[in-house]
Formats: sequence, C-alpha cells, structure tokens
Amino acid sequence: MTTPTQRLLLVHAHPDDESIATGATMARYLAEGRGVTLVTCTAGELGEILVPELEHLAADRDDGLGEHRRGEIADAMAALTAPDGSAVDHRWLGGFGAYRDSGMQWHADGYAIPADDVHDNAFWKADLTAAADHLVAIVREVRPQVLVTYDQFGNYGHPDHIQAHRVAMYAAQLAAVPSYKKELGEPYEIAKIYWTAMSESRMREGLRRLRAAGDETFFEGVDPEGPLPMTTPDADLAACVDATAYAEQKMAAMRAYPTQITLDGPFFALSNNLGSQVWGVEHYRIAKGRLGPVGADGLESDLFAGL
Repeated sequence: MTTPTQRLLLVHAHPDDESIATGATMARYLAEGRGVTLVTCTAGELGEILVPELEHLAADRDDGLGEHRRGEIADAMAALTAPDGSAVDHRWLGGFGAYRDSGMQWHADGYAIPADDVHDNAFWKADLTAAADHLVAIVREVRPQVLVTYDQFGNYGHPDHIQAHRVAMYAAQLAAVPSYKKELGEPYEIAKIYWTAMSESRMREGLRRLRAAGDETFFEGVDPEGPLPMTTPDADLAACVDATAYAEQKMAAMRAYPTQITLDGPFFALSNNLGSQVWGVEHYRIAKGRLGPVGADGLESDLFAGL
C-alpha cells in the first residue's frame, strides 16, 4: 500500500472527542487521499452512560465502559472511511488500557477540573516523558506534516484534554531531537501544529438562532450576547476547514457513540435547527509553523497550506 504524501496526526483524549471536534476534517482528508492517524489517550472509562440498559458498565459497577467505547470508536472510524476504503489509522497511546480516564467535575465558574478521587493509573497522573515517548515512536513512524491537538486548557479544562495537549506538544519536540532515544526511530520534525477551536462569532450566531427557535438545550443558560465558554475569538483563529460535503459522515460518527451523545440531545438539536452543515466547518489555531495562503477571511482553508 502506498504511503500518502500528506499525513495528519491527531491526538485526542477520549473516544468521541475526535468526531465532535475534527470528524469532518478527518473524513475530508481521507477522501482526498491524505493519511489520517488518530491517537486516543484513554478509553473514556468514566464517561457518561446515556443508555439505561448499559448503566451496569459504570466504573462503580462492572467497570466495562472503556471496553464498550472501544467498540464505539471502531464504529465511528468506519463511518469516516473514504469511498475508496481509505480508513483512519487508529492507535491507543501506549496500547489499549495503558492510561485510564481521569474523570472530571465542574467548577462553579463553568469549566472542568480534576475529580476529587483520581485513579492511580489515570492519564492525569501519567509520567509526562513516559507518555510522550509512546507518541514519539508514532511520530517517527508516521512522519506527519501536521499535528492537531487541544490548547493548553484542553479547550474547557478537562484534565485528560490538558494532559493530551502536554503529551502531544512535548512529544513533537522530543521526536525532532536527533540524539533523543534513537531506539524510537529516526528523528522527525512536524512542520505545523494546530489546536482545535470553536469560532466565537459562529457560536454566537448559532445560539441566537437556536434561542429564537425556542431551543434552550444547547449551552443551557448561556446568553448568546454574553461570555461564551469553550470558544475562541475569531481574531485568534488561523484555519477554517470547510468539509460540509462530509458533514453527514461526521454526524454518523457521532451517532456511533450512543453512550455519550443522544440523538435528541444538544449536539443534534443544533444540527436540527441550523442544518447538518454546521458540523462540517471546523476551526483551528496555529501553534507551530507558518501560515500558508489565506482567503478573504484571513484564514487558511487547508491545514497543509504552504507545505
């Protein structure tokens, strides 16, 4: 099998994060013949369980949610597969089960913080260098030109998202050092690194339209004209990947996570009110590398722009 000339590496914390934040980009790039490798850092053992008959999988009962979500992410990756059969190269950081979901709780100010009780094997407690070494080996093997992960706050404070950011950014540095752990492969420097982002202006407009339609479920209690959690000021955005042609694949990938996302929940309420194309445009901040050619909006339309 021929190795794609252009290769994207994504580092996400739990199953479903990749589909929600970057699923359309992944589907588009696969369809365009680019290589897409996804590294998932935990199996999401402490996630929600929205299917009543599966509540026994909870960590305080059978503790089987991680294995179940292993099947969900396989279904989601199948949904993103290109028409020619090109599929996501999916890996678990350190192997499946190497790191456990750290859990979280909500701060009174509306962002996530670590849970009071964190498992000894939680990703949040992982040795940074040991975790990064797993990713260094993947970077040196795959040799991606572009890396996508979260910002330093994990976009909303979840400890596993923050740790994924730290591991990804550190591994990218270490992988490029010629003298660093040669047994992990030939040194390689990633040209461009991006952090996932949600456009503040798009979210405001979406919320205005939802509220006008009488829908209060998405970002419940948030005023469209007030402070918006989890969003990025448009001035800080660097790229806007228009993958509306692949929005239905992204929606299908999200539907592959019934334990985490309900068909009548806020994600799908948003699409029902605004059209599924709302999920086909994904934004990014640039963290390393030079911007390539930009459009009239001042944003790149392709993460590989300029390479």
